[in-house]
Amino acid sequence: MDSVGVLVWLSIVVTILSKSHADRNVYPSAGVLFVHVLEREYFKGEFPPYPKPGDASNDPITFNTNLMGYPDRPGWLRYIQRTPHSDGVLYGSPTSELVGKPTVIEITAYNRRTFETARHNLIINIMSTEDFPLPYQAEFFIKNMNVEEMLASEVLGDFLGAVKNVWQPERLNAINITSALDRGGRVPLPINDLKEGVYVMVGADVPFSSCLREVETPQNQLRCSQEMEPVISCDKKFRAQFHIDWCKISLVDITKVVPVHREKAEPGTGILPDMGEYKPPSETLESRDYFADFLITLAVPSAVALVLLLILGYSMCCRREGVEKRNMQTPDIQLVHHSSIQKSTKELRSMSKNREISWPLSTLPVFHHVSGEVVPPIHRDNYETTSMPLMQTQTVDFVPVASQKTQSSWYSWDIYIPRSQRSEVK
Repeated sequence: MDSVGVLVWLSIVVTILSKSHADRNVYPSAGVLFVHVLEREYFKGEFPPYPKPGDASNDPITFNTNLMGYPDRPGWLRYIQRTPHSDGVLYGSPTSELVGKPTVIEITAYNRRTFETARHNLIINIMSTEDFPLPYQAEFFIKNMNVEEMLASEVLGDFLGAVKNVWQPERLNAINITSALDRGGRVPLPINDLKEGVYVMVGADVPFSSCLREVETPQNQLRCSQEMEPVISCDKKFRAQFHIDWCKISLVDITKVVPVHREKAEPGTGILPDMGEYKPPSETLESRDYFADFLITLAVPSAVALVLLLILGYSMCCRREGVEKRNMQTPDIQLVHHSSIQKSTKELRSMSKNREISWPLSTLPVFHHVSGEVVPPIHRDNYETTSMPLMQTQTVDFVPVASQKTQSSWYSWDIYIPRSQRSEVK
């Protein structure tokens, strides 16, 4: 672009490009792109230098921006900072509703080396403009640019100069810039220096040129549907620096747009009325007496529980009759019958223990084969056998002591001797 075009553009474009200063007042125009650069070099003076003199200070600094009294920025204002070693940028397009209402933005700089902070205020005074909005608006999608690269004054000036040469308007303004990521785009792969892309909307006061209208021809529409590049005669004026996706260009003529008036729906049941901005309660709270709450919550249930406990204790402890009182109130004949039944039951139990039963084999006496002595059984005679099984597993070890052989077959009689008497057998 020649020097004459640059001078003409500088005299027309009212885009605000400013540097960061402490408590600064800026005056952007409604409907025109506003850009404010937060330079790291300026905020370095707010932090202590390196301990060694002569060392270059390259502290990582990040910024936080918010509307004064609120945690975030206004809806029309965006902020971007790619790395802690790059400058931050505030940008956006203010609306006409904000004209005459100063907007105070708190800018807090964080030094990631010293963990110190510095805070300044940016006062944005939005001014009204003539012929707002511009009737003809075009939005371009630039594939080889990121949003922070496009916000640079030199790059944005070159793009607006190329658009002016193609469009030839009397007035040309940059209205808004939006990253493709904010439109649902995907983060590009880190190969071949791919860019995320950026949408740039510009407005003019004259109808669209024939070059911009070429994208609406049936041939180019068919090529776009087939994911092919359309043929645009003026693309060479952008191709040197900007790769424009002509299939995504949007041309809007506001004069032909029919405004839609929507009546405000009345809130129904369950919808809170619009009471304006939220006003938090005051820091000083009124004192409150909690004695009545204490009585209802603790005293009354405790008293009821105590009364119930007393009634239960009286019923269980003070109303007991005892054995003597019970016997006195019971007829004599009933006591005699009860006593006789107890005596009979006790006698039957003692007789069942001493009754003659067949002892199991494991309880029979064993005769010694040499001395003829009788080995006592495992269980004594008075052993309680009513609850034990007839066959039990032997808990002692035995050894065979004798066997006899006949002519027809083998018959063996094994005499088993306890372990304690094996020495006598040997």
